[in-house]
Amino acid sequence: MILQTISRIPFWQKVLAGFILGALVGVILGESATVLKPLGDLFIGAIKMLVAPLVFCAIVVSITSLGSQTSLKRLSLKTLGMFMLTGTIASLIGLAVGSMIDMGGTMQLTATEVRERNIPGFAQVLLDMIPVNPFASLAEGKVLQIIVFAALVGIAINKVGEKAEALKRTIEAGAEVMFQLTRMVLKLTPIGVFGLMAWVVGEYGLSTLLPLGKFIGAIYIAAFIHIIFVYGGLVKFVGGLSPLQFFRKAMPAQLVAFSTSSSFGTLPASTRAVETMGVSKRYSAFVMPLGATMNMDGCGGIYPAIAAIFIAQIYNIPLDTLDYVMIAVTATVASVGTAGVPGSAMVMLTVTLGVIGLPLEGIAFIAAIDRIIDMIRTATNVTGDMMTAVVIGKSENELDEAQFYSNDTQDVTPVSSQQ
Repeated sequence: MILQTISRIPFWQKVLAGFILGALVGVILGESATVLKPLGDLFIGAIKMLVAPLVFCAIVVSITSLGSQTSLKRLSLKTLGMFMLTGTIASLIGLAVGSMIDMGGTMQLTATEVRERNIPGFAQVLLDMIPVNPFASLAEGKVLQIIVFAALVGIAINKVGEKAEALKRTIEAGAEVMFQLTRMVLKLTPIGVFGLMAWVVGEYGLSTLLPLGKFIGAIYIAAFIHIIFVYGGLVKFVGGLSPLQFFRKAMPAQLVAFSTSSSFGTLPASTRAVETMGVSKRYSAFVMPLGATMNMDGCGGIYPAIAAIFIAQIYNIPLDTLDYVMIAVTATVASVGTAGVPGSAMVMLTVTLGVIGLPLEGIAFIAAIDRIIDMIRTATNVTGDMMTAVVIGKSENELDEAQFYSNDTQDVTPVSSQQ
């Protein structure tokens, strides 16, 4: 009976409960609470275990799935190009907002692993992206090398065609296995958060929780900037359409995304919204599911950029220009490949922190407030999907401009779903 009751509690509430209980235990037990840190270490270790095979399989599958859309090849390339463009801008906005706000305040934590400050030149960074030994890259978790190798494998599979079908199916099956394993590991999040928070509060005191308000504010500021100026600007200057009309018709789907925190749960509402904007059913049926799977400006661009800066600030780890470049590149490229992964935001954050050598323990702070952040992240993602449908649809004569400017809107009812 007790287990059934616990299983019915929403996951985000379990994580929040772990956060609160961990903080309380840290306050009550003080430094003695540090004995609970292995629970957090277990969770971090399990996430590290996932990253290399998950990123490899997800990116290969993403590229091979695009290659299968032979009748929509140009449309696929233009759509993917828009996803990459807005993802890059989103990460740059995240870096700018995160750098301008002192989210860490007086909080000073100590990382369990000391970060080595070995700054290579730009040419060396490019060379280091090429995996001399792909298996060694997978074993050592060198994410950028894994991304490059996975992209090349996906492209090669598409070029070989039918002879590589067996390998394609094997990697697709591997991706499904890794997705399921990710779901299993993420169930440990409440326990991991409990252990890490008990340790942090016991070691450093309750004042460690105060910077979270600034972190949440930074995420929301960056998301609103991206939605209004980037998406609105692309609709206006690239699509040649009215941003106000776009946002008026996008609003119902945005509200569903914000309330459900689920890109897939919002898919019926967002698809109907772009159809009321005049996007053809042929293109909307293609771009909206693809966007819900691959286009994650909120989760893969803004969020990991600001979160990485936040964690660097609370651990008093300085970031240089190369770190910012690595954050932007990793967040943009990997987010397109891993966006369909369950818990993609946490996976992306893990990837980003690993690339620039920041302590993964910082995830505990952010996981506890993930639901609040996830609302605006999802709204950003879904708005980006709708913007892409309108702008690319206009360029490919897949949009009825008269319908776009009509007064038709689609009422939608929020549905209960998890991302």
